[in-house]
Amino acid sequence: MDRIDLFRTFARVVECASFTRAADTLGLPRSSVSAAVIALEARVGARLLHRSTRRVSPTQDGAAFYERCIRLIADVDEAEGLFRQTSVGPAGKLRIDVPGRIGRLIIAPALPEILARYPQLDIDLSVTDRAVNLVEEGVDCALRVGPLGDSGLIARKIGNLPLVNVASPSYLAQYGTPGVPDDLVEHLAINYASPSTGRVEDWEWIEKDEVRTLPMPGRVTVNNAEAYIACCLAGLGLIQIPAYDVKRHLDAGELVEVMPDYRAAPMPMALLYPHRQHLSRRLQVFADWLDELLKRELLDDEG
Repeated sequence: MDRIDLFRTFARVVECASFTRAADTLGLPRSSVSAAVIALEARVGARLLHRSTRRVSPTQDGAAFYERCIRLIADVDEAEGLFRQTSVGPAGKLRIDVPGRIGRLIIAPALPEILARYPQLDIDLSVTDRAVNLVEEGVDCALRVGPLGDSGLIARKIGNLPLVNVASPSYLAQYGTPGVPDDLVEHLAINYASPSTGRVEDWEWIEKDEVRTLPMPGRVTVNNAEAYIACCLAGLGLIQIPAYDVKRHLDAGELVEVMPDYRAAPMPMALLYPHRQHLSRRLQVFADWLDELLKRELLDDEG
């Protein structure tokens, strides 16, 4: 390996905290990754990593060297692509992770647009509702919906995703149409349990600029958006869901919005990147395109 490849390999080991995971994301044998780090330590004359059977972590010298490495790698990537970008545009592969229904309904159908605009760009699109570890799994960018934890990642806010309250015509025919939150005591909800925690979300609405919540009775609990909508279509109860998720059903009359003046608080959307001094050109153009797409397709004038 040349020097910059040694830097890249070392940086990935630090980010993955594992020789094996780093090797997987780099497409190299584990032995090659280990040998590269040993060679780099010999070159710089310092021990860069603490090694144990469970985890790899940088030494004090290694942490300082890592910060210099990622700046150098970004500078080299930018320099190498300087003239290529002006002639044929950004090139290379991007690994993107997005939530399931946004990926299937919004992003995947729109990909021909950006791929036609940048013929040298390839997209590895992961469509999943699980929380991926961007650094360990080598993901360049992830779309997140909902409050963000303190992940150490760079967040680019896109906007707020409007939520609506909906029910099927068959449900409303049986139970009546709620007009205000006080009416909810006579109704059933389809309960949604968080896939990560199992916690069932309370019914929520904004009233006089305050968030109000109410635990709702329900006979069915799901942990997946597809099942949530399917149960609502089957007349099993009320649901609260992002408006884009049920637009087609609302337009077709298969679902009906209820209590439009008592919606839940919109959900924030953000693009997350691993911490870097510079974003690659290909990631910058993709992020700009995705930001524009989501604002156009999901937020309308409500975000």
